[in-house]
Amino acid sequence: MPTQGDETAPKFKRVMLKISGEALMGDLSFGLHPPTVERIAKELKSVHDEGVELCVVIGGGNIFRGLSGSAQGMERTTADYMGMLATVMNALAMQGALESIGVDTRVLSAIPMSSICEPYIRRRAVRHLEKGRICIFAAGTGNPYFTTDTAATLRASEMNCHGIFKGTQVDGIYDKDPKTNKDAVRYDRVSYDEVLQKNLRVMDASAIALARDNSLPIVVFKLEEKGGMADIVRGEGKYTVVEG
Repeated sequence: MPTQGDETAPKFKRVMLKISGEALMGDLSFGLHPPTVERIAKELKSVHDEGVELCVVIGGGNIFRGLSGSAQGMERTTADYMGMLATVMNALAMQGALESIGVDTRVLSAIPMSSICEPYIRRRAVRHLEKGRICIFAAGTGNPYFTTDTAATLRASEMNCHGIFKGTQVDGIYDKDPKTNKDAVRYDRVSYDEVLQKNLRVMDASAIALARDNSLPIVVFKLEEKGGMADIVRGEGKYTVVEG
């Protein structure tokens, strides 16, 4: 985990936040819950206010999940493109919430949609980060058969992020579901290979392998915990790190 000499400085200078589309639903069974989107936006602002350069990738499962559409008989490539469009909708919703609280933001889409957001160009994205803007990367990798987990890891590698923060419903990685197993054991640290071998389901296998190949630590934390992500960038809080 990167550190800096100043004890008050953030331990991570540039990070990628990956959250699921379902995280934006709140108590709803579908779509967007504006108060929840606003709450997450405030969490992002608190991290941004720490001086962290922040990238974001949001899934689209609250609107449409390509794999589910394929399982119901839809052609897989078409279903995946529909899922990518759902991530653009979520990105625009988060952009609106962030800018309503004074955070300068850019949405960059892997699929060109010039009327509503910028096309993804690596150098332009880096420049936005350097200017203090939050970059929300939409439409996955722009290719079917790749998840938003893989897209987040790819963009984190391209942006030279110091880590990937995976916001979940629990405060780290467990050997089994802690919601249904009281004896679930929580890991403080775990290796990439162990995640793959034990099928711990942090991210999909392609994303884990890409993170391992690029020595990108993955920090798994509870998204619902107020101030949780800001605590972690300062080297505090409760989380699990995947590395080594």
